[in-house]
Amino acid sequence: MSNNKTSYTDIRVRYAETDAMGVVHHANYYVYFERAREDLIESFGISYFDMENDGVMTPVVETQCKYISPARYGDTITVKTSMDKLTPVKFEISYEVYRKSDNTLLAKGKTLMAFTDKNIFSPVSLKKFRPAMWEKFNI
Repeated sequence: MSNNKTSYTDIRVRYAETDAMGVVHHANYYVYFERAREDLIESFGISYFDMENDGVMTPVVETQCKYISPARYGDTITVKTSMDKLTPVKFEISYEVYRKSDNTLLAKGKTLMAFTDKNIFSPVSLKKFRPAMWEKFNI
């Protein structure tokens, strides 16, 4: 199942995020993914804070990133974030990172997330565990 929800997040690259070559260190793309993922979740009308307060965690269980062209200090990047797959127990999000000034594709990635019970950290069916939250994901 996919709900075709997409969000766009603009992020300005900070000096601390670059390496000795003057480009964004590869690990920072996962930080950008996290920021964009928060915006996507919020577009469903719920936040990570709300989810955790309601006993639901969404740990990353798999991730990947393909680096295409470097981002540099001072660039503003746009992360296009889409919900690709959604089941009651997991969801997959894809990311495309562009330099805003020239729309150059910089990186592409994916994360696979699981729904878990915050208290025992075991997988749950969100549809059964928190039906109202499940409905928000299916807008």
